Amino acid sequence: MTTNVIMPALELAQETGKVLHWLKSPGDRVSKGEPIVEIETDKVTVEIEAPASGVLQDVSAREGDVVPVGQTIAVIGEEAGVTSTAAPPSRGSGAARPSTTGRAVAGADGRGAESSAAAIKASPLARKIAEQHAVDLAQIRTSSGRIEKADVLAYVESRPPSSVAAAPGARLSAASPKARRLAVERGVDLAVLVGSGPNGAVLAVDVAAAAVIGPPRAPGVAATPVVARPEGPGISTIWRIMAERMTASWTSAPHFYLVREVNVSRLVSWRERLAKRPGARITYTDLLVKLVAATLAQHPGMNASWKGGAIARNAEVNVGLAVAIEDGLVVPVLHRADTLALSDIAGRREDLVGRAQAGKLRPADIQGGGFTISNLGMYGVDAFSAIVNPPQAGILAVGRIADRVVALDGRAVVQPTMVLTLSCDHRVVDGARGAQFLGTLAELIEEPLALLS
Repeated sequence: MTTNVIMPALELAQETGKVLHWLKSPGDRVSKGEPIVEIETDKVTVEIEAPASGVLQDVSAREGDVVPVGQTIAVIGEEAGVTSTAAPPSRGSGAARPSTTGRAVAGADGRGAESSAAAIKASPLARKIAEQHAVDLAQIRTSSGRIEKADVLAYVESRPPSSVAAAPGARLSAASPKARRLAVERGVDLAVLVGSGPNGAVLAVDVAAAAVIGPPRAPGVAATPVVARPEGPGISTIWRIMAERMTASWTSAPHFYLVREVNVSRLVSWRERLAKRPGARITYTDLLVKLVAATLAQHPGMNASWKGGAIARNAEVNVGLAVAIEDGLVVPVLHRADTLALSDIAGRREDLVGRAQAGKLRPADIQGGGFTISNLGMYGVDAFSAIVNPPQAGILAVGRIADRVVALDGRAVVQPTMVLTLSCDHRVVDGARGAQFLGTLAELIEEPLALLS
């Protein structure tokens, strides 16, 4: 009996998925529920689990292939029927080798080491990256007790260079997943690169530059010619889909913008008081999520979408946060934000942003958003206009907090202010309703205690 492994539909509008990395090779035994392949959609990267127990065979999709939803990419069959003739799934210079189904003969010490390693809970991808970086998984501690790839990469980045073991064939530089894939495709040795990312992590742009000009070399040593492979479109799937959706929004949704400067002196005081309390670290974004959610509950017309030539109101208040990652922009969603306490908002926001940057978002994390907040204040931006995130009716662009001269009781005083720009889809919201929403939000920001009423 065989079971097909198909390209799943992880999102409502998904038509294809990209095979990023096979965690198992043809001939490997797999258990039902065990991750076997890493898939990328336009917004998330997820590990797909085996639908049945057996032996992986007939792998038809190589790493890098874009496959239509519903198409079979491999088969899980009985061990006795393994006659796989599929090519190794890797497109890189080092093809994946089918593993043997028999047991290796080892001495007592070898068996003990294998048992100890097997006792550590870690994803197959985390184990592979740990092996490449000569990392002892026993040295990594996680709150969940299970080690993921993001945990291994964080551990590698935190190690001083002197602690890195020189394991044969190991890639010793901390690098983003995209940088590692690009390095394999272009034959670039990550170990000789000095990255431009956090703590010297190698980014995709560093690999691309090395493929053109070659890696750094010692004085007096002639450069080795490096031939760059054609880059094709040169953008990630996430960036391409983001570009297509923003173009569709800009060309189909009639945008209008409302701008308001608000006094945030009491918002600043609120955050300063919360910072003195133990627990989650509260950011201005967390406070804005709380206030925006409360405002959406009062103005359900803004919590709506244009669908099928009609206005559809959302049943829940789900607030999305625009998060910049290496491959583009994603919008994880805080579901039912109007029912969450500030500490819960902060905890979920920290978790979502961390997993977004590590490429670990799940499909449910990006679904159901009814309104989006895009905060560029931390980049020193005073004000900007954002494009509506379809099919939502609005997006709030938040600028930095800055001291400005304002009129207060007939006097010119210096107060901290923030510029808010509300972008609206005129098919769903008109100017008056948009202004009412922004007015209520401004009042809550300038007097947060109004939430109590």
